[in-house]
Amino acid sequence: MGIAHDHPLRLRSLGLFGRLGVAGFVIAAIGGAAASGAYLYMHHETRDERPGMTLDDVKAHYHGIVTPAPLIESLESGHPEGLAQRDRDILLDWLRGDPALLSQAYDDLDLGADAPAEIMAVSCMDCHARSATGPDAWPQVPLEYWDDVEALSISRDIQPVPLEILAASTHTHALGMASIGIAIALLGFLTSWPRRLVGLVVGVTGLGLAVDLSGWWITREMAEYAIAIAIGGGMYTGGMSLLGLMVLLDLCMPRGKAPSAQS
Repeated sequence: MGIAHDHPLRLRSLGLFGRLGVAGFVIAAIGGAAASGAYLYMHHETRDERPGMTLDDVKAHYHGIVTPAPLIESLESGHPEGLAQRDRDILLDWLRGDPALLSQAYDDLDLGADAPAEIMAVSCMDCHARSATGPDAWPQVPLEYWDDVEALSISRDIQPVPLEILAASTHTHALGMASIGIAIALLGFLTSWPRRLVGLVVGVTGLGLAVDLSGWWITREMAEYAIAIAIGGGMYTGGMSLLGLMVLLDLCMPRGKAPSAQS
C-alpha cells in the first residue's frame, strides 16, 4: 500500500538550494552532537580519578564517590592472612596518612624494615609479582614498583557538581537539546519514510532525552541510577543521528521517488 502524506510540504519537493540548506542544518546538528559527546568524554573521562571512561565517572560527577583505597580494603578484610598484625597496622597507618607523603614514606630508608616497600616485598611478592606462579598467584595485580602500588593506595573523596552548576547546565541542555530534537523530528515527518517508523524513532529520541536529563537529578540521590543517564544519552544521540540520516537520505531522492514504497 502506498504511503499517504497529509501535509502539503515534503522535503523532496524542495529545490536544489532548499535541499542544500536543510542538509547543512542537519549536518551541523549531527556534528554538534558528536562534538558534544567528544567533549563530555574528554571532560569526564578522569572524573573518578581513574583512567578510562566508566560508569563511575558518571556517578562521580552527579552523585560523588567516597571509597577507601583498594589496599586499605584488602588489608582490613584480613588479606594477606599470614601478615603480622604489627605490619598490617604499619601499612594501614601509612595508607591513611597524608596522600602527599605516600610516595616519600613508601621506601623511606630511615624506616628500615618497617618501610611499606620492605613489608610488601616480604609479604606480598609471592603472589603479586609479575612472575608469580602457583594456585594463589595474582600477577595481574602486581605490587613490585611504586607505580603499581600508587594506583591502589589512593582513597577517593570526589564531591558531586554543585547544585547551582547542575541547575544551570540542566537549563541550557534542556532548552537546546529539546529545541534541536523537535526541529529534526519535524523534518523527519516531512520525509517520505513511513510515519510509524519516524514516529518510533522520534519517540525513542524524546524519551531518551527525558531519561537522560532527569537522571542527572535522580542520580544525585541514588548513585545506581547513573546507568539510566548512559542509556538515556545513548537513546537520544542514536535517535538524533538516525533521524538526521533519514532526512539526508530523503533529500537525496529525486522528486516522485520515496525511500520506501510500503508502509
